Amino acid sequence: MQAVATAVGSSRDLRKAARRHRLLEAALRLFSEQGYHDTTVDDVVAAARTSKSAFYEHFESKEDCFRVLLAAEGGDLMKAVVDAAGRGSGPRDRVRRGIDAFVRTCASRSRVARLFLVESVGVSPAIEEVRHEIQGRFAAMVESEVQHAAASDDFYASVDPIVYGRAVVGAVNEATGYFVTHAEDDPRAVSEGLCRIFAP
Repeated sequence: MQAVATAVGSSRDLRKAARRHRLLEAALRLFSEQGYHDTTVDDVVAAARTSKSAFYEHFESKEDCFRVLLAAEGGDLMKAVVDAAGRGSGPRDRVRRGIDAFVRTCASRSRVARLFLVESVGVSPAIEEVRHEIQGRFAAMVESEVQHAAASDDFYASVDPIVYGRAVVGAVNEATGYFVTHAEDDPRAVSEGLCRIFAP
């Protein structure tokens, strides 16, 4: 009987996880295509082919769903940036690789890019906290590379690492956000242009 109960519990957990995945997939599509404010819980539930009660089993509100989605997708985006930077041969190369990974990942995952760079701005203090935490990881990576380079690189020796890290993140976000809303732009050109400024 214990084995049967365990199997039933596992099956229930799998179904619950599958519903959550469908809800998040639907939310990502709708938030990025329709915008946060024009998307309702009913829209997400209908797109996920599940019930409103299932939605509230996983999320407290539409904002909570957005927050969970932003934390997960933004976290994956920053992991791609940090992993790419880690393969660099020196501070400048690591900054270049980080910038390039951010731009290219946003270009290949346009829904995530729009969620992070456009739709998350100004939603609420809780969403801002998540967005700033994600951006902070990128800024910290740049700051660390500038600190390491300062002793031997005149370009980086002349800048404040904290200010520079935030400046890089601000410029990269702005330029990439523009690219996301102007799909005709070439992500490679955006990346190369940013790298010429911040990691020449």
